[in-house]
Amino acid sequence: MNLAGVVVCVAGAGVTGRSVAAALVAMGARVTVTDADAERLAELGDLDVRLVPGLDAPPEGTRLVVTSPGWRPTAPLLLAAASSGIEVIGDVELAWRIGRERPNPPTWLAVTGTNGKTTTVGMAESILRTAGVDAVACGNVGFAVLDAVLAGHPTLVVELSSFQLHWSSTLAPSASVVLNVAEDHLDWHGGLAEYAAAKGTVHRGSATVVTNLHDPWSRSLAEDHAPREARRVGFSMDAPKPGELGVVEDLLVDRAFVADPVHTAEELGTLSDVRPGGPHNVANALAAAALARAHGVGPEAVAEGLRSFRPGAHRAVEVAEVDGVRYIDDSKATNPHAAIGSLLAHPSVVWIAGGQLKGASVDELVAAVAGRLRGVVLLGADAEIFAEALARHAPDVLVRRVGSGDDEPMTAAVRQARGMARPGDSVLLAPAAASLDMFRDYAERGEAFVSAVGELLR
Repeated sequence: MNLAGVVVCVAGAGVTGRSVAAALVAMGARVTVTDADAERLAELGDLDVRLVPGLDAPPEGTRLVVTSPGWRPTAPLLLAAASSGIEVIGDVELAWRIGRERPNPPTWLAVTGTNGKTTTVGMAESILRTAGVDAVACGNVGFAVLDAVLAGHPTLVVELSSFQLHWSSTLAPSASVVLNVAEDHLDWHGGLAEYAAAKGTVHRGSATVVTNLHDPWSRSLAEDHAPREARRVGFSMDAPKPGELGVVEDLLVDRAFVADPVHTAEELGTLSDVRPGGPHNVANALAAAALARAHGVGPEAVAEGLRSFRPGAHRAVEVAEVDGVRYIDDSKATNPHAAIGSLLAHPSVVWIAGGQLKGASVDELVAAVAGRLRGVVLLGADAEIFAEALARHAPDVLVRRVGSGDDEPMTAAVRQARGMARPGDSVLLAPAAASLDMFRDYAERGEAFVSAVGELLR
């Protein structure tokens, strides 16, 4: 990674691009940054880099291309680089290589999966910090892993997307987990198998491989990608066997990181320590505990760390209770798999759903939760697909739609939901789809829900 004087092209001028460009300049590289958005490029004017909009090929003399994760492999610039024999890596791979050259390389605990990544890295960070470890959650959670490496944090709990893993070729974390795999980002990867394979590369070189025993993809990816000598640890909602973490009555129990897993077990906490609740978050807690235990954390720190954890905004957050009805913001449930977990945590639900499905099906989701639905309010580009699935699998459930002509569609959706709900119900925003057809991102969608519930309170 001696890049002094080396010509490097950075693809993308967003948050990742800025982080990468600044790091490369500090290493003495001659950096060109390109992006289709000229205004976004201009925001990097304070860096000592060359800014060129819309490059279709790397500048002459380029020896390395570092791409932002959202760029598809079919982008002309990246295809041109590959055809010229120029290595293309992502920000995560760059961070890994920089870290490995330090006298004391940081320890990486890596988390990927379709859903639950942010909650899991947050839980793991909380457990590790409770144990006195200087750990930081980073990666695809808002704090770039490259910035975390440069800041000198010795332990990194890294959330990794399939995009980031696609561009990582030598990453070898100390411990890794694939939480689950379901349909998502199929338009980027080309299919479910390709998407899953990108997730599975997180295990390549990992010393401890953690597997969700309830998820077939998680199990198969561990078999396909984990090193032969790696330690294998499974977790599930069942009573654990030797080498596993699981649940016994209301206890989280470890039979993997104990001296005699055949005859002994250790309690890691209780179901009430997991917040927010629900089976999907218990699974996340077990995965986080496994990563922390792989790093040498004692059992007592697990329970305290889980109790101290607070989920991020728009992740199953209770906004308010109005007339005996709870209003829950889970705007982060941006695909059907995430929405299933969210809906199954509530016995009687008025569901606000819709948006951009990105090629995913909702039939399995609707069939799984049909018995819990008091009513459904649909909005967004793919509302018709939701409506058709509801007609097939929940024909007796009342369905309302918010039309594109509504001035404030989320406010209208919350009002419709209030009219359907009864005391004891939950009005749940778990859209099962992306938000970009109506909102800037899932956070803006969640804020719109919070604001609409605030109107009810007023």
